[in-house]
Amino acid sequence: MLRCFPAAVALLFSLFAPALAQENQRSSECLAMANSGPRAIPVSVRESAAKPDEVAITYAGHSTYYIDTPGGIRIATDYSGAYTAGRLPDVVTMNRAHDTHYTLFPDPRIPYVLHGWADNGEPAKIALRVGDVFIRNVTTDIRRYFGDGPSAEMIKDGNSIFIFEVAGLCIGHLGHLHHKLDETHFAAIGRLDIVMVPIDGTYTMSLDGISEITRRLRASVVLPMHRFMTPLEEFMRRIGQQFATEMRNERTLTISRDALPAMPTVIVLRGV
Repeated sequence: MLRCFPAAVALLFSLFAPALAQENQRSSECLAMANSGPRAIPVSVRESAAKPDEVAITYAGHSTYYIDTPGGIRIATDYSGAYTAGRLPDVVTMNRAHDTHYTLFPDPRIPYVLHGWADNGEPAKIALRVGDVFIRNVTTDIRRYFGDGPSAEMIKDGNSIFIFEVAGLCIGHLGHLHHKLDETHFAAIGRLDIVMVPIDGTYTMSLDGISEITRRLRASVVLPMHRFMTPLEEFMRRIGQQFATEMRNERTLTISRDALPAMPTVIVLRGV
């Protein structure tokens, strides 16, 4: 019925959009924690069977990680359908820089398909609770097609950083990031405990640029992605000695908030 009254819908949106934005702020524990000061963190990441407060994060390929929540919700990031890991996800997030990061024809059995862009020229606005996870986004700009360099044409708000809040953890996926983040981006992101970072150094942004963002976010766990042939040593050298490194033989990291490492740690899962 609402399709017959676009003007009415626009009016309702203009009236309620500020309230929705405020609700997003209230619903986000990660934004609240970012304003509450530092917290104590235990000394190491434990490896054990999944427990009620643990999240399992599995590297599937390229920029796709699968996040399995304690409540049984499965999320796939930058989902194109090419990289799978077990059962079909309940939620998929997408970015449209290249077709390896999205699909316009996802499996119709996926209940929630979240685009990091909007088709109406406005920023995508996502603030969604699915089971035990709250999902929100922070938009960034992308280069059009394969353009590169400062003169490349940019699409405003064409990409999204997705943030998943579950089991007391704040998990961020930077997507196909093409530019440095400013203070408004960092404020909107809030605190991240785990961040998934593209380290190709060319198709997204330079290693120096992404390393600066990684240092600024200072998440307890950094999960590289979108690597191609980038030497891990180069990325580690740029982010500095304040980050430890762990190479894993498994594709899955099982972790809880109480098990976050005391020192920020780059964890390289098998396949990266």
